[in-house]
Amino acid sequence: MRKYIVIDGKKERIYSWEEILKQMRKRKGFEQGYQAELLRLRLAHEVKVLREKKKMTQKQVAKAADMPQPVVARIENGKRGITVDTLGKVAHALGKKVQLV
Repeated sequence: MRKYIVIDGKKERIYSWEEILKQMRKRKGFEQGYQAELLRLRLAHEVKVLREKKKMTQKQVAKAADMPQPVVARIENGKRGITVDTLGKVAHALGKKVQLV
């Protein structure tokens, strides 16, 4: 069922996230970027979950990885990419290894 809203006297259709995503996926290059973004966000989430599981603070991880605490915060919030070198340092600080599968 389509939904509409009236703005300044004009009837405007409201699109669901699924409808918008379906249209965006038709655009060249979108899917590759979308998948890369999802991967980056999953990685950020995994780092945070692992840190919390180990009951470590961002400051403790940063010290063990020899980097400033704001770097760990940026990794966890997922707003920026991460180099393999930095990921390796964080993984080591959390007692893990980075592997390609």
